[in-house]
Amino acid sequence: MLKAMRLLTLILAFFAPALAVQAQDRFTVEVRGKGPDVILIPGLTSSRAVWETTAKALEGRYRLHIVQVNGFAGAPAGSNAEGPVVGPLVEDIAAYIAAKKLKQPAVIGHSMGGFTGLKLAVDHPDLVGRVMVVDALPFFSVLINPGATAQSIEPQAAKTRDNFISMSDADLAKVQAQTMQRLVKGEADRKTAVDWSLASDRRVAGQATYDIMTSDLRGQLAGIKAPVTVLYAKDDSMGFVAAYVDGFYKTNYQTLPGVKLVRVDGALHFIMLDQPEKFLAEVEAFLK
Repeated sequence: MLKAMRLLTLILAFFAPALAVQAQDRFTVEVRGKGPDVILIPGLTSSRAVWETTAKALEGRYRLHIVQVNGFAGAPAGSNAEGPVVGPLVEDIAAYIAAKKLKQPAVIGHSMGGFTGLKLAVDHPDLVGRVMVVDALPFFSVLINPGATAQSIEPQAAKTRDNFISMSDADLAKVQAQTMQRLVKGEADRKTAVDWSLASDRRVAGQATYDIMTSDLRGQLAGIKAPVTVLYAKDDSMGFVAAYVDGFYKTNYQTLPGVKLVRVDGALHFIMLDQPEKFLAEVEAFLK
């Protein structure tokens, strides 16, 4: 009997990481650690592994819910294979918080994940305790045209979505390699990000891009109850002076009372990869 119990313990220990991964309609979540709840949401086409350094630093003091969006970085598309992606993802995360009875968890999201966290706080203001948005805007399309509206950008968003789906594998690999040059500083991290993007479901990635290009939250930010911290990147290679970048984020978040805007120098879009120590310091301050 004792030997059987020991064997069962070994089996459970071996499969513990797998048992911690729970499936939702739009994402899977890996739960690690103990303590106050923190939800981590990766960006467009990214793997949950983008949070690994962050998770290792936090899991001894926090219970982490690390999201993997279905259809990104090799994960099966599941319900994201049809229709909108970002809106249903927000609702699925809200349902997860309610089902697991999480008490106003902190939410940290990068890029599309940051937009998702922001929309979660807009649509479900009583569910979240605080939000950290990592290099994301309430309306992404101002990066293309400062005067854009959700309606005016729709044709371009549709074309971007359709091009992503129809592009050849070779062309997509070339485009993603060029794109990541502007988003990730380190060569090894850049290659990893490219690999994640190429392993992603084309339709899911294209539709998610369309969703965030045509979604403008600026007029709804005042309804957010949770404290919001926005980290944004600034690197000399961007070609902009710091004052311009500061002003750009201040303008786009001006309708969010009490927002904390933090510039991270020496980083491109993937702040957690380019400046891991600075990033962790800001996360620690955010969670206190």
